[in-house]
Amino acid sequence: MLEGKAVIVETDMLQTMQQGALVLASKALDVFDVTEATEIGCFIKKEFDKTYGPGWQCIVGTDFGSFVTHCHGCFIYFCLGNLAILLFRGAAGPEAEAKQPCAALEAPFGSFFLAKAIF
Repeated sequence: MLEGKAVIVETDMLQTMQQGALVLASKALDVFDVTEATEIGCFIKKEFDKTYGPGWQCIVGTDFGSFVTHCHGCFIYFCLGNLAILLFRGAAGPEAEAKQPCAALEAPFGSFFLAKAIF
């Protein structure tokens, strides 16, 4: 639907994972109406869980804030049309950090993201 119109705001993912996220978001918008943010997020999250293992979180909307800790290499924040999409694999605590390196992504306001889609 909106393929090629994505704007990546921040990421630490490998290029192949980034492209996968953009393709899935585009597919989700082909299946769901743009107003069905929860369903879009669920679709992207479940597909990333299948492909890269469990623990992925996906937030979709036109106006939201977040403060997250994520595993290194597992974060992307992008806009697709009028939707902002935040996709990351969460970190649960010291036991998770021992298995996978985690990082809090530094944003202009620490790890707090205020997402407002650009119209």
